[in-house]
Amino acid sequence: MTKRNNLYLSHFTFHFHLSSFNFHLSTFIFQLLMFGLCDCNNFFVSCERVFNPTLDGMPVVVLSNNDGCVVSRSNEAKALGIKMGQPLYQVRDFIKKHNVKVCSSNYRLYGDMSQRVMATLRQFSPAIEIYSIDEAFLLLDGYPTEKLKYFGEELARTVKRNTGIPVSIGISHTKTLAKIASKLCKRYPKLNNACLMQRDEDIAKVLGNFAIGDVWGIGRKHNRMLGECRIATAADFAALSEKWVQNRMGITGVRTWLELHGKPCIEFSHEEADRQSIMVSRSFSKELYSIQELHETITTFAGIAAEKLRKQNSVAQEMQVFIITNRHRDDQPQHYECGQVHFETPTDSTLEIVKAATEELKRIYRRGYGYKKSGVRLSHITPSNAVQGALFDTIDRPKHKKLMEAIDRINSGIGHDSVKLVSQGSITGHTNREHLSPQYTTDWDDIIVVKV
Repeated sequence: MTKRNNLYLSHFTFHFHLSSFNFHLSTFIFQLLMFGLCDCNNFFVSCERVFNPTLDGMPVVVLSNNDGCVVSRSNEAKALGIKMGQPLYQVRDFIKKHNVKVCSSNYRLYGDMSQRVMATLRQFSPAIEIYSIDEAFLLLDGYPTEKLKYFGEELARTVKRNTGIPVSIGISHTKTLAKIASKLCKRYPKLNNACLMQRDEDIAKVLGNFAIGDVWGIGRKHNRMLGECRIATAADFAALSEKWVQNRMGITGVRTWLELHGKPCIEFSHEEADRQSIMVSRSFSKELYSIQELHETITTFAGIAAEKLRKQNSVAQEMQVFIITNRHRDDQPQHYECGQVHFETPTDSTLEIVKAATEELKRIYRRGYGYKKSGVRLSHITPSNAVQGALFDTIDRPKHKKLMEAIDRINSGIGHDSVKLVSQGSITGHTNREHLSPQYTTDWDDIIVVKV
């Protein structure tokens, strides 16, 4: 963003806090800013199709951990009536009848493909904000308005050419309107994967046909409340008074209301924010009774969490270790336990974190219970370059740091978990992944072989 527009946003923030949302003096400022949203279409399914073209044109669903619920659907699967979040057991016979292809979630592949999409976006706009694994906002400062439609189409073509992933590009005056524009691309193929919502009359027409429950920022609770007030569309919501929205929905609702009026008030972040907590957990395909089986899961999760810490150059001072029985089994005794660990010196060392997690598991484990889920959560996270050491610290931290750097470098080069602690286990035997595709881009053993 240029220095000039930084001043514009600062001026807006001043008005937002001190002038009771009085934007009349700076309306012209907002017209200088345009936001884009790149949304990957049916992302998990699209990733599977990149490496398995036989899935093109077929109904495809991707399942959650343990092959539990549907988390991604192709357009063909949506047309059959398969719902997002629907448990597999409810539609198993339906899927077989209609020859729906089922894929287990391959998050390592999806994460790598996401990074490739984001790298392409940065070639077009250095100011991007990664919102989720399959979405990113772009700040289109300085682009001529009359060329934005062409820009969006060219961006969509380039992402598809570079990665194989189809995307929808929405462009408008605010993030919320850009989100709506991107959804229109999926509804209307004639838009050629890019929708520019700029003119007031066009925006008004779109909002009049856009369900309020589909607007970004309107959750289930507020959607239900608005429905009771007979507010069905985004236009109905925008027609409300600002005071009514503030009284019923607070500052979050007011921000959404203002954004629908073309006044940006949701901050654009140029950098991906570091996580303030990191949790790694998993449900199992069956109940685990022995501490040895739980140890495999806890040490695996602790190692993954420590690696995530190092990737964002952070350390953690607190850790929670938890184990949970199957609350859906009324015929079995129930037990939930969460242990707390405090590190005197904040750490990112897998050695230290795994050891502490193991000791805490021994403390909270109870014999005779069947545990269905376990996990590790790291908190009190701070930058690794701002660590206040303990006076009587007995750990050789420079040595740990060099060892962790070496392990991360090796695993990055030749494959995840190529080097890990002996005490770290595996959860492969405790999860259902019957339809898992290969790790095409992250494991040398799974790289595609072309026969000529």
